[in-house]
Amino acid sequence: MKKLLLSVLTSTLLCTSVYAADLAPLQSDTEPDRTDWTQLGVKYGPMPAVDKNLKIGGVSKTLTNEYWRSLGEGYKNAAKQYGFTVEYQAAANEDDQLGQLSIAETLISQGFNGLLVSPQTDANLQPAYESAKSKGIAVVNVNDAVMPNAEHYVGNVQKDNGVRVANWFIKNHPEGGKVAVIEGQPGVYA
Repeated sequence: MKKLLLSVLTSTLLCTSVYAADLAPLQSDTEPDRTDWTQLGVKYGPMPAVDKNLKIGGVSKTLTNEYWRSLGEGYKNAAKQYGFTVEYQAAANEDDQLGQLSIAETLISQGFNGLLVSPQTDANLQPAYESAKSKGIAVVNVNDAVMPNAEHYVGNVQKDNGVRVANWFIKNHPEGGKVAVIEGQPGVYA
């Protein structure tokens, strides 16, 4: 049974990757209708009352990285503040694409109302996205890898991050020095 499930998930991931490759990718840094977080209240008004029965699933890359642990804490803090339920899970590591997909599919089958997903690659959560969409479950692509047909994306402007880091180094190391650039997973937007 386990081998069958793994085969089905792998086949689905491969087929979806081919489909996703044909789509025009979302460019979060240059999206014309993006909104800066400081303007959310102005553009959309005050935060509406939240249904206490709301169940949101958070699907992260991994909990081995402090950034993703902090993101999960933020989700939990918001849930506590506004009175809804959040379940935050992550794959074992940043290479566990099928594990991450399995988490997302499980949350969908458990009847969550929405998913906040941080995909490991631009395509690995595509099957979950399609499944959730067919069931009327809202999906928000949160930071980093960008699913090409994501309807909603929340994240930072990667170019601005690079400029901030460069300015910090110039200010704090005016004499210059060596900089190591470490890249993440292939196929990931950031």
